[in-house]
Amino acid sequence: MREFHPKTIIEPFRVRSVEPIRFTTVRDRTQALQKAGYNPFLLHSEDVLIDLLTDSGTGAMSSRQWAGMIASDELYAGAASFYKFEAAVRDITGFKHVIPTHQGRAAEHILFSCIAKPGDVIPNNTHFDTTRAHVEHAGAEPRDLIIAEGRQSRLPHPFKGNMDVEALEATIREIGCERIPIIMLTVTNNSGGGQPVSMANVRAVSAISHKYGIPFFIDACRFAENTWFIKTREEGYADKTPIEIAREVFRYADGCTMSAKKDGMANIGGFLALNDDTLAA
Repeated sequence: MREFHPKTIIEPFRVRSVEPIRFTTVRDRTQALQKAGYNPFLLHSEDVLIDLLTDSGTGAMSSRQWAGMIASDELYAGAASFYKFEAAVRDITGFKHVIPTHQGRAAEHILFSCIAKPGDVIPNNTHFDTTRAHVEHAGAEPRDLIIAEGRQSRLPHPFKGNMDVEALEATIREIGCERIPIIMLTVTNNSGGGQPVSMANVRAVSAISHKYGIPFFIDACRFAENTWFIKTREEGYADKTPIEIAREVFRYADGCTMSAKKDGMANIGGFLALNDDTLAA
């Protein structure tokens, strides 16, 4: 019998349902790719054996989550399920207003359609593709300000998702505060290879934002994973729990957008959360 190392970690759950997939041949996949013009977004899901296009909506949900969906009261207004959701978001983020959406891109659409206009610039460490699309759709410029180490794939660095704070200050001086409706930080930096952002960087970007009176928003796409990187890589956080670290991250911000289809949370959903009463309205 095989002996397990004392530090072996197994998943603390059982998989209770499976989804069958169709095995394809090299010839099948080649033909499918040619037919799709080598654009993976145009492939039929039934032709995909291993899907690396996205991590969004691919996770399983717990038995309690599925049971919660069945037991929820989907009333037209005032549903108890919404208030449970709102309480959970407020508990983690601390933000006053919680606007549920079907997924993260809807939260981005609502936000940028309200705040961005032609001539504006939105700084970010690296814009996710849907975030970039919504900024550009509003006529604004999405500007990526990732640190130099984040562009060097072979260079070791604990937080390659960090924003270049000197470049951020230079951008503010160049553009002017009135043309920067918000500063955004994506954690983890999804389009930058899923690289994490340090708490020190979150704190520094927040300080610069508030120094110039510009709202600071978190793209919270994988915030839970980012807290683990902070816990395991950043000095002073080894003894803090992930929820404590997450609450500190959000405490530095004025709002966030969230795709809740990641980090083992759910397979659909998202929200926009913020403190500004006027913007929320």
